[in-house]
Amino acid sequence: MSPFSLKQVSLKQAFLLTSVISSCGFSALAVAQAEAIEEVFILGVRDNRISEGATGLALDIQSTPQSISVVSREMMDNYGAASINEALDLAPGLSVERWETNRTNYLSRGFEIKSTQVDGVGMPNSWGLVEGEIDSYGYEKVEVIRGANGLLTGVGNASGTINYVRKRPLNSAQGEVGVQAGSYDNYRLQADYSTPFNASASWAGRVVLAVEESGSYIDGKLDDRAFVYAVVDGQVGDNGTLAFGYSYQEANSEGNMWGGLVFTNSDGTQAEWSRSATTAQNWTYWDNTNETGFIEYTYHLPKDWNLKLSYDYRALSSDSELFFAYTTTGLDPTTGEGLVGWPGKWPSEDEADILEIKLSGGFSAWGQDHQLIAGFSQAKTENVQYQYPFALTEPAYGPLPAFPYALNAIPRPQWQGRVFSSATDDSLDRAYAALQLSVGLANVIAGVNAIDFTREATALGNNLKESEVSPYLGITVDLTDRVMGYVSYSDIYQPQDYLNANDNYLAPTKGENYELGVKATWLDDRLISNLAVFKADQQGLGVYAGFNPNTGQYFYTGEDIVSEGVELEISGQINDYVQVSGSLTRLDIENQQGETTYQWVPETSAKFSLSAQLPSQPDVALGLSGRWQDDTSRVDSYTGGNVKQGAYAVFDVFAHWDVNSQSRVKLNVKNLANEKYITSLYEIGYYAAPRTYELSYQLNF
Repeated sequence: MSPFSLKQVSLKQAFLLTSVISSCGFSALAVAQAEAIEEVFILGVRDNRISEGATGLALDIQSTPQSISVVSREMMDNYGAASINEALDLAPGLSVERWETNRTNYLSRGFEIKSTQVDGVGMPNSWGLVEGEIDSYGYEKVEVIRGANGLLTGVGNASGTINYVRKRPLNSAQGEVGVQAGSYDNYRLQADYSTPFNASASWAGRVVLAVEESGSYIDGKLDDRAFVYAVVDGQVGDNGTLAFGYSYQEANSEGNMWGGLVFTNSDGTQAEWSRSATTAQNWTYWDNTNETGFIEYTYHLPKDWNLKLSYDYRALSSDSELFFAYTTTGLDPTTGEGLVGWPGKWPSEDEADILEIKLSGGFSAWGQDHQLIAGFSQAKTENVQYQYPFALTEPAYGPLPAFPYALNAIPRPQWQGRVFSSATDDSLDRAYAALQLSVGLANVIAGVNAIDFTREATALGNNLKESEVSPYLGITVDLTDRVMGYVSYSDIYQPQDYLNANDNYLAPTKGENYELGVKATWLDDRLISNLAVFKADQQGLGVYAGFNPNTGQYFYTGEDIVSEGVELEISGQINDYVQVSGSLTRLDIENQQGETTYQWVPETSAKFSLSAQLPSQPDVALGLSGRWQDDTSRVDSYTGGNVKQGAYAVFDVFAHWDVNSQSRVKLNVKNLANEKYITSLYEIGYYAAPRTYELSYQLNF
């Protein structure tokens, strides 16, 4: 398969992409024709962008009454985190659940993260499940806000929010080109170029490109990915700024598993396989196309107030031929027999449109400075899924050969014509306001969301229409010049995609979330620490209850779940040469009977990273990162057997050498200790990659 098939790009896509890239290409002519004018707003906007993270207000991490972690561009580059999954492996307090080779979920505080944003704008309950590998090269940083996220989106659970911050144009012409080669025939080419269009830099553009091809340690698996992103921003009149951009990604996979490996034997023991084991066949594939587009207009009002209007578009299309292998009896440990096959061809299309208008600014009263934000957003998502039926006499349906079997052991099904499967339309109208008041040594952040949520579904599930008003309250107190205490409260309200035994959607989960913490700065504000205690009561949260073999669907029941725990995080610089980050999470999740649930979620986990320049050789840098979790287990959905994963630790290292001011050579070693472990027990899971190597070269200009 081609890593980037332009013939698959529509005329509309090609026009948008060509227009933006052409604008960047004409920069030299624009500069030559520009006249000197006085400095304009956009320069300051580019230099002083502040993420509106957890509250929508312009607060730094130290002043926010929630736990926030940041994975910077430098950190992603150092550790070779070319995909979002790899970037989030570095995020404190977050678990990347690779329960299938092409599908991933992210967890925080034991729950799925259902709220994903780009530049602070997002649609909840739509992008929690990630299909394929999303390239990370188009993002400047990734923020993870742990805990309830009601103030951000109007809906949310007790997990958190991931905010992807896009790269934007810079004030000067600069760029980079990088190449990479690694284990299992992994090859990557990437480029990033930003330039102003005129002498004053009031208009500028940026283009980001990445192409990657790779084999795999898993037999028969091949992947390729192509990503392009272009963005322009600039000055409109005396008081306006405009930004618009577009990204397109194709991610294709061959030999991917649908589901994972089977670990239960009929005698009650747990099966052990080689890392390369796969249930897939050589005819299986899964291709995903992701598109995003956005436009933002900001009008700068007097006294540092801003009125912002934004529109975001996202689309995901998927095409696949899949093969699922499972057992209801467990495998015979002697013969390897007992697997049952189920092929599937399920093309789907997802689209989301998000329109938002927001007023924000500061004001002075009672001798202190305060902030206010208010806005309205309207979000719509549409999902359509199709299927290709097959004859029940196909060899891919029913008993399978002994496992492990060859990649050509089961013939490709003769698919019948495409038929409609299901369609779901979600709509979320949201009005919100948040106020930050400075009262002596304290700051009070009070917010409220009023939402109307509707879901219209065909073929599966019932329609849903609900309105909800959710308050948010956070208080921070400066205990000393370097220590801040905080407490925050938020409602929990989250529509659910889970179906019950009658193929109806479960009612939204509701509840309350509390967090109490202390943040402190150390070493002349170079280092920040955060100790947080949290508790969440969620009513009616979907919990797995069984499998319906007639429909091929899991079904769930609503349970009341209590999650409580403590987190410790530290990040920053020790000195001019050493950067550190680390986190420790202790978690307890129980149902209404007081029984431990979600046993596949580790109760204790830790992450750290350490990077340092050599004082005697500042052009050389070394780094070590690691993540550890205690043992987990899960009852197999089909056999009732218990699958266990013991405690394990994974370490990655890097070393780079700045050959001169423009070029860098870097070596990455991932899974340094060659640890063998199951990637996730969230659903089924498979074995993670062994030790791998990557060598890269980067040229800056």
